[in-house]
Amino acid sequence: MSEKLKELRERSQKRKKLLAQTLGVSSVSELRQALGATLDVPAKKQAVPGGGNEGGDKPVAKDQPDELVYTDSSTFLKGTQSSNPHNDYCQHFVDTGQRPQNFIRDVGLADRFEEYPKLRELIKLKDDLIAQTATPPMYLKCDLKTFDLKQMGNKFDVILVEPPLGSGWRWQDVLALDLQQIAQARSFIFLWCGSSEGLDMGRECLKKWGFRRCEDICWIKTNIKNPGHSKNLEHNAVFQRTKEHCLMGIKGTVRRSVDGDFIHANVDIDLIISEDPEFGSSEKPIEIFHIMEHFCLGRRRIHLFGRDSTIRPGWVTIGHELTNSNFNAELYASYFTEGRESTGCTERIEALRPKSPPNTSKGARPRGRGGFRGRGRGRGAL
Repeated sequence: MSEKLKELRERSQKRKKLLAQTLGVSSVSELRQALGATLDVPAKKQAVPGGGNEGGDKPVAKDQPDELVYTDSSTFLKGTQSSNPHNDYCQHFVDTGQRPQNFIRDVGLADRFEEYPKLRELIKLKDDLIAQTATPPMYLKCDLKTFDLKQMGNKFDVILVEPPLGSGWRWQDVLALDLQQIAQARSFIFLWCGSSEGLDMGRECLKKWGFRRCEDICWIKTNIKNPGHSKNLEHNAVFQRTKEHCLMGIKGTVRRSVDGDFIHANVDIDLIISEDPEFGSSEKPIEIFHIMEHFCLGRRRIHLFGRDSTIRPGWVTIGHELTNSNFNAELYASYFTEGRESTGCTERIEALRPKSPPNTSKGARPRGRGGFRGRGRGRGAL
């Protein structure tokens, strides 16, 4: 018990130091002033002048060290929750330039599952299996406005589209892409679409390409390393935009309950919280790759509008910003001979991964085993 208490105290101290750094104070002891906390020393532990030590047998109790006491939750979450949240938020943002999402803890891939050992084990096992079954990285430099996607000679289970809007590309150009040529009969697409009007145009693209929108992954951008007002203000925006959306679409018939050989649902969440890239950068969080790889067990993956920095094992990267090419359609197809179409699974992963809730409807027909050994089909969609 003492070891556990020691560990909790050390973790608390680390978080206080991080909070002090985030708020720009020099030490943990100055947090009380930054957070509006008060000192509260219990009276019964204070020294009592002239009393309690008449015989000189017991030493006079020393004053307790200063203790940081939060008066309520709005004190700690200043700027995000209070009796007058609008005023507090505005004042806090003006004073520090910190976004509220900066204070969400344990958002990084490294320490997200620190307190959840089974989830940590599941993610590690899946990452190891994905790495073992990944194809060598391939890449193709081409202009997607003129390139015929039929020349790829392959179809893919997962398609990631990252259109460079504003860099010679408009939504109409993206809509004109013939992605039906590279999508497997059952496949998934992930489309970065920004926000605002991009959400509407993204849905139009999915519909035109033959996908049904099923999820919306949201990237919340922190500014811990560079606090202050955003330098990327959009002229038609009402609020400062600190998020982007990635729409997910599904093609074909895939059910969570019977297609455990192809998808593992509910492993990750639909939210990414990471640092806003430098002004002018088009980089997206690497976590989107982890989400796609954890979810879909299909090994054929392609990234449209990729760059040298996004070349990755298990993926084919194509786009005009690449500096070289090594893609060979026949060699790539040889990586997927019979029985090697997916990453597969293990008994331990199957035991750890979240399962679909059982169907309790009366008279419902059986939906299949849902395990990683089966390859059945259902009638409904994911």
